[in-house]
This record gives sequence, structure tokens and C-alpha cells, in this order.
Amino acid sequence: MAFDASARPNTRNIILGVVLTAYLMILLDLSIVYTGMPEIGKTMKMSPVSQTWVQNAYLLFFGGFLLLSARLGDTFGRQRILKVGVVLFTVASFVIGIAQSSWELIAARTVQGVGASILAPSVLAIISTTFPEDSERTRALAWYSVVAGAGASLGIVVLGGIFADLLSWRIGFLVNIPIGIGLWFGITRYIPESDRIKGHFDLMGAFTSTMGVGLLVYGLVNAADAGWFDRVTLATLFSSAVVISFFVWHERRVDVPVLPMHLLYSRERSAACLTRMLCVGSIVSFFFFGTQFMQQVLGYSALQAGLGFLPMTLVQFVAAIAIPRVTRLIGNIPMLMGSLFLISLGLFWLASASNDASFWQLGLPMVLIGIGNGGAMAPMTASAVRGVEIHDQGAVSGLVNVAHQLGGSIGLSALIVVFAAGANPRLTAPVEMSHQISAVFIGAAVMNLLGLALTAIFILPANRKNNSEYEVSA
Repeated sequence: MAFDASARPNTRNIILGVVLTAYLMILLDLSIVYTGMPEIGKTMKMSPVSQTWVQNAYLLFFGGFLLLSARLGDTFGRQRILKVGVVLFTVASFVIGIAQSSWELIAARTVQGVGASILAPSVLAIISTTFPEDSERTRALAWYSVVAGAGASLGIVVLGGIFADLLSWRIGFLVNIPIGIGLWFGITRYIPESDRIKGHFDLMGAFTSTMGVGLLVYGLVNAADAGWFDRVTLATLFSSAVVISFFVWHERRVDVPVLPMHLLYSRERSAACLTRMLCVGSIVSFFFFGTQFMQQVLGYSALQAGLGFLPMTLVQFVAAIAIPRVTRLIGNIPMLMGSLFLISLGLFWLASASNDASFWQLGLPMVLIGIGNGGAMAPMTASAVRGVEIHDQGAVSGLVNVAHQLGGSIGLSALIVVFAAGANPRLTAPVEMSHQISAVFIGAAVMNLLGLALTAIFILPANRKNNSEYEVSA
């Protein structure tokens, strides 16, 4: 059994609305920091190094606790754990909104990261156990992809741009208070408690998974700042490899593992997670360097740069909503392959923009990227969670979110190396940065082509063998 058959369609829609609101809340606060950071640093009188930790502390605890937090729902009940995540995230948001010192802000961001690590996999697990593997789940995952993709860009446009430029960055965090209170009551009222796994909780797996992924995220974050050959980077990544290797060895020998190894035996699932890492890495880098291009090369303000992403945001929203109808005609995997191709094409096109580019030279490629990103997330997620037993839904949701999180960190760190390699002091500053960012966009396009190859080699054959499970009924 992979879903709760007792939930009526109307109730399922309410459940979907509740969990997607929780997911949107964490995505908006993740993305506000991109364009709101200059104002945050000025208000809190933070040094450039301290400013990086406003985001890094969140990412470190979000990524580090994902596998543990995901398994907590399977072990102690998803409704209970989801409410814990909402409380942590909401209280931390309140503290951030009223913080008077940098240490208060950074400490609260760590707690917010832990809360997000609970909410993100819980949302996907509840969707998977609420909707059956047919057109209903396709529609639910389409809305999930709307939130996953559009939420980040809306955070940059609305919170990072309008709030930071015209009002206050604090509003972007304080708005979570009424949302969090409403979510708590919605979860209590509409989301049923799940069955719990019997057996002893894997404390060693919980510790080593948190340490291993946390060290990996820290090493990647440090690599982005100090370089891949920095001593701290190398030591941290080596330590992460040792701890993760021990974690894998340990997980094979316990009755109730944090990450059941059999989830990785599926080539389809593993390929879907790797494809997700490549795609998300390219999109995170697109946002990061796209913002830099508009502000430092073209001279846009933070608000203008935020609004500059609207072509992508709007078409991505429409594309994601159209997924159920399109997949009914062509299937999930052709949808995924076409979407990855469109993202690659849009990034290659964007790489041709020069330091005197007009807005439309950015906006038109963004339309292709938006369509591709809107169409890719749902089929990637469907391939990753398909066929998983109900008692492992939390674990596989954690795996998907770890792939999402690490994909962004690894992709951005790798493309920062590409950016640095493209430096040419003989050029003027705007022209030099334009050339560097063009190289980054080409690298991001290649990442999607690699994902396209993985899909064709591993996911497509699995789809042919299980065609009836991928088909979407009318």
C-alpha cells in the first residue's frame, strides 16, 4: 500500500493545500536572502564574512538534518513531526524578525534550518501517501513542482526585491508568524497521524547521517568561498567521506535504518536523484549568477533584478499546471527529457548575452528555462518515489530532498570554479564579468544535458518496462 485510500478527494485537496503552504514558506525564506542580504548586512552591521553565515548556517543545518528528520516522520508519526517542524520554523522566524544582533540572527537561522529539514521531506512523504500512483499523484506533484520552482523565484521577486528595497527585510520573516499558526491548526484538523515503524530507532545512523551530510554541505559551502584546494575544504570533504562510508556500512546492518539501502538499488531512483542534482544545481546557479549579471553587469537595482526573473516565474507556473494534461498525451519521461532539453537550450541562449544586452535578450531565454524547469520537477520526483512502500516514504522523501539540497550546493560550487577560471584582467570589469557568467551558463547547460543522458539510459528503459504505472489516465 503506497497511499491512504481512506482519504476522500476533497480532503486530499485540503491536505495538499496545507503541506504545499508549509513548503512555500520555507522556500520563500530560503530565497529572500539572495537579494535581501545587502540590506540585512547594513541593518545588522555585519561584516561580509558574517553575512555569508546568514545563509550558510541555514543551509548547513537544513542539509545536515534532512535524512534524520525525514525518518523521524516514519518512526514517530508524520503529523506530529510536521507540527514540530512548523513550530521550530515559526518561532525561529519571529526571532529573526526582531533580532538586534548578528549572533541572534545566525542562531535563529540554524533553528530555522532544522525546522525546514523537517518540513521539506514531510511534505513530499505526505503527498506520496495521500495520492495514489495515477493521475492524482501526477497532479499533486505538478503543484509540488509549481511551489518548488516558482517559490524560489517569487521569493527573489517579492520578498528579496520589494520588501528589501521598499519596506524591510524583516517583514519577509515576520509574515511567517500568522502562516505558521494557521498551518498548525490545519495540520491538526486535516492531516491524519500515520502508522509508526516498529523497532528501535537507529541512533548511530541518525548521528552519522547528520554529521556526514553536514560536513559535506560545509565543505561545499567553504569550497565556494575559499576554493576546492583550501585546507579546510579538503579536510572537511575527506572527513565527510569517512563518516558517510561508515554510515552506509552501518545502515546495512540495522533493522530500522535511517536510510534503507534497498532504496538505492533501483537504477531508476538513483538516476532520478542524480538528474535532480544536476538540474537543481544548474537552476540555483542560474539564479545566483543571473542576479549578479543583472545587478553588476547591467546595473539593475535589487528590485529590478528581482522583477527581471518574472518571465521565467510566470511561464514556469503555467507549465507546471499543464503537466497532467501534457503527460496524459506524451508520458512522464518524454516530458522530463523535453524539459531538460529546453533548460539547456535556454541556458546556451542566455550565455550569448553581452554586457550591453537588452532585457529581452535575457527574458526570452528565461521563458525556455521556465517552461523546462516547470515541466522537469514532477516527473523527476515521480520516478524517485514510485513503488516505495508506505513505511519508507519518509526515508525516500529525505533522499530526494538531500539530492535537491546537495545538487544546489555542489552545482553552485562547481560553477563558481568555472566563473573564476574565466577571469581576464585585460577586460573592463563589466565585460570580464559578462564573459565569466557566460561560461557559467554554458556549464549549467551541459549539466542538464548530462541529466538528459541519464534519463535516456536508465529512467526511460524502466519506464518502458512499467509503462502502465507511468501512464496518466484521462
